[in-house]
Amino acid sequence: MDPRWSHGEHSRLIEMAWEDRTPFEAIEALYGLQEKQVIAFMRRELKPGSFRLWRQRMRGRTSKHKALRNPAISRGYCPSQYKQR
Repeated sequence: MDPRWSHGEHSRLIEMAWEDRTPFEAIEALYGLQEKQVIAFMRRELKPGSFRLWRQRMRGRTSKHKALRNPAISRGYCPSQYKQR
């Protein structure tokens, strides 16, 4: 585990990298890691099979890059994704 982050931040970084709608730019804004650094982080932190699945999933996914996103998408998550209080 990287000493720069708490256990919660470490878990959140992995979660953000797995999420389809969270662009790499959001990860960079919060954690200071560029896409290549996120890939290296995930390679280091995940099991080899999990890393391969993640890379396969992220390769070519336009929602992970703000510049390639549909301009109609302005949120990082679906409004129905989280339960209402």
